[in-house]
Amino acid sequence: MSLRPLTRGAWRRAAFRRRTDLIPLVTTTRRGLNTVPTCPEPTCECADPPSLPWGQSIDKNANLNGLIPAYAQQVLICTGKNDWASRIEEDNSGDNLAADLKELVGRGGVYSDPFHNISILNASFPSAISRRPEVQTTSVYLLPSFKYIPFLPRVSFDSVQALVKGYLLPEKLHPMNDGLSPIHKDRLQRKEAYQQLLYGVRDVEDVLVLICGHGQRDKRCGIYGPILQEEFERQLPRSGFDVLHGPAVDESVTAPQLSGTTSGEESPRTARVGQISHIGGHKYAGNVIVYLPPSLKNSAGNPHPLAGHGVWYGRIDPKHVEGVIKETIINGNIIADHFRGAINQKGDIIRL
Repeated sequence: MSLRPLTRGAWRRAAFRRRTDLIPLVTTTRRGLNTVPTCPEPTCECADPPSLPWGQSIDKNANLNGLIPAYAQQVLICTGKNDWASRIEEDNSGDNLAADLKELVGRGGVYSDPFHNISILNASFPSAISRRPEVQTTSVYLLPSFKYIPFLPRVSFDSVQALVKGYLLPEKLHPMNDGLSPIHKDRLQRKEAYQQLLYGVRDVEDVLVLICGHGQRDKRCGIYGPILQEEFERQLPRSGFDVLHGPAVDESVTAPQLSGTTSGEESPRTARVGQISHIGGHKYAGNVIVYLPPSLKNSAGNPHPLAGHGVWYGRIDPKHVEGVIKETIINGNIIADHFRGAINQKGDIIRL
C-alpha cells in the first residue's frame, strides 16, 4: 500500500499548524559576527560590471540582510556543466539525480518534511572518476555538513535512498512533527546504518565558492556566473589558495593524492570555484555563497572565525571579488552591505 497519500495529509495539517508561527521553522539568530560595513576597493584591475539585457537590471537599493531561504542542507550535484534547464529536474528528459532526490524529499515526496527543507542544486564541478568506468556514478557535496560523496551509482535507486536516509533526513524531528504517528516519525528520521552503503565519503576541506550562473533560469545570473568564476579563480592564488580543478577523486590514477594534502609539507589552503543553479534573488546578481570548511585555519594557524559556515552575498561585481577573498575568506569578516545571510553546521540561519 502506498504511504504517500497518508503522509501528504499529515504534512498538510502540520503545514497548517505552522502558520501560527509559535515555533520557527529554523533557528534564526543575530550573532556577534565580525563585520565590515562595505567591501574594500580593489587594489588591482578587474573586469567591468557586465552589461545586462534591457529590462533586467540589478536592484541596488534593497536591504539584503536576511534574504536567504530557510534550509537544513544543500545538496550540490556535480554535473560537469555550467547551465541547465530552467527546472533542473527536467534536464536530460528527467533522467537525473535532482529529479530522483526531489521525488523523495521535494514537495509531496515520501520523506518531505516542511520543517526540514533540503535544497537541491546542480553544480558545475565534475563528478569523481571511479575505478569502474563502466558504472555511471554521480558525486554530491552536502553543505553545511561539509561531506563529499564521490560515488552514487546511477544504475540503482538504492544509493539515492541511502543518501536521503543516511545523510539528509534529520537526526531529531522538529517539535511541530510531534502530532505525526510513530511510523511517520520513524520514516522521517535519519538512519546512520544507511551511511555504510555509500563508498568513499569524506569531509570537505576545500573552501567552496559557489556562484549562481543559471542562465536558462535568468539571464542576469547566466551573465554574471562565468565572469565572477574567472575573477575568483584569478584572485584566490594571489591570497595563498590553490584553486583546484577537475574531479575531487580520480581512482583511475595510481595512488591519487587527496585534495589539500602534500607529502612531507604543510598542507596548502585549497579552494574550488563553481557555478550553481538557481538559489533565488536574480535581481541581486551576482549571487555568491562561500562555504568555509570546519578545518580551515587563519594565517596564524588558529581556527578561522567563520569555519563551518556558509556565507551568502548578493550584488557582487568583479570589483568586489578581491574584497570578499580578503575580508571573508582570509580575515573571517562579514561584508555587511552585501550580506544576505549565513548558515552554520547546526543549520541555524544567521542574519546581522
